[in-house]
Amino acid sequence: MKYRTIGTDPRSRREVSVLALGAMLFGSVTDEKTSFALLDRYAEAGGNFVDTSDNYAFWTDGGQGGQSEELLGRWRRSRGVGDEIVVATKLGARPLAPGTGYIDNPEGLSAEAIREAADRSRERLGMERLDLLYAHIEDRTVPLQETVEGFAALVAEGTVGVLGASNHAVWRVERARALAAAAGLPGYEVLQYQHSHLRPRTDVPDDLFPDGSLGHAGAELASYLRAEPALTLVAYSPLLKGAYAHPDRLPHDYDHPGTPARLAALREIARETGATVNQVVLAWQIGHELPIVPLAGVSSVAQLEENLAAVDLDLSAEQRARLDAAH
Repeated sequence: MKYRTIGTDPRSRREVSVLALGAMLFGSVTDEKTSFALLDRYAEAGGNFVDTSDNYAFWTDGGQGGQSEELLGRWRRSRGVGDEIVVATKLGARPLAPGTGYIDNPEGLSAEAIREAADRSRERLGMERLDLLYAHIEDRTVPLQETVEGFAALVAEGTVGVLGASNHAVWRVERARALAAAAGLPGYEVLQYQHSHLRPRTDVPDDLFPDGSLGHAGAELASYLRAEPALTLVAYSPLLKGAYAHPDRLPHDYDHPGTPARLAALREIARETGATVNQVVLAWQIGHELPIVPLAGVSSVAQLEENLAAVDLDLSAEQRARLDAAH
């Protein structure tokens, strides 16, 4: 396994594996026995960066979520896991009541909501301190200063280590970081967005992002990462939920003229290296000039083994240039 550092404060920064494990469906769609087997194998291989959220997976049973955090708590207790495993969780998008959703009825990012949600997550996970805590989605009903101060208060009292944000407009991330810096408070240092080798159209609106998807890492975010070397991008859905192996599963926003060319480049590099297309995608991210940690969910040990092998796949500069240039 290979590792990289997240965070800048010597008291809270962590060395994390370059491949993160997504636990979104653990304890719900993925049963406990399988989930434990996946976590065991990941840890055995040197993986130490597990991602969850307080609202995973509310949509599977019409509840409020919490199944994934609860399962991770049971696994940690049963295996005697301590701080050698870095657990990242998120808050802000948990439905306030069963049968509702994070679009119409989210917990939000008020100072009170942040504290209460973080306390519940620590209890479910069985952790005195959350290693990495994200603001899951934006909450524009609350002054950004309040959100910044709410997260910083948890860091000050030692119940949270590193802070992050996901699915935010880049300007909102920068504004929050500027507010934190001006007040001498800790700010967001890890950003989580959907990112893969194939590029989606970002002008396609949806219910959550009416201005176009804010969940995708595009050119603006790449520019921001280059300007702010202390930041790390955690790239969720790097394998597009199996779409590289099953192109018919590609979401509608990937249906544009650039997709076939980039798929062709991936397949060409896969043939040259003897790797799978999935492994080429992950290796492309892991060795990228930007600080990218792919976050991949799996439902079987075979899928996990395929992903783990990508850590040791070294792409040449020429192969990377071809992957980058395809359009």
